Amino acid sequence: MEKTFFTRSPQPVTPRYHNNTVKQSVRPTTSFADQLELAVRDVPPMQISKHAKIRMEQRGITIPKETWEKIGVKVVEAKTKGVQDSLVVLKDAALIVSAKNQTVITAMDREEAHSQIFTNINGTILIDS
Repeated sequence: MEKTFFTRSPQPVTPRYHNNTVKQSVRPTTSFADQLELAVRDVPPMQISKHAKIRMEQRGITIPKETWEKIGVKVVEAKTKGVQDSLVVLKDAALIVSAKNQTVITAMDREEAHSQIFTNINGTILIDS
């Protein structure tokens, strides 16, 4: 039986293309901020748990649609940074929100929130409007 040996080139072989140039890798033309904006453009609406709905009614908390949209965008952004449960502080209210499933868990007015200790959250979102 005859043995055949192949020699390896000490230099890496780079593929050549039509015009004898090395193909350049294609880089995305959009920035991270642009990609993030595209990702949150169609933000799913915030869900409100039954408990949170009751608390909001009891405490007279109303949140305008524009503010809900801001909350939704910020919760998605927080989720991309690893936040699971967050405290969302508004001008007149404070919400505990699960970023994991876009759900408001509970709500309280700012006066009540002033004297509370918040546990099991790993992010805070401040919205002044």
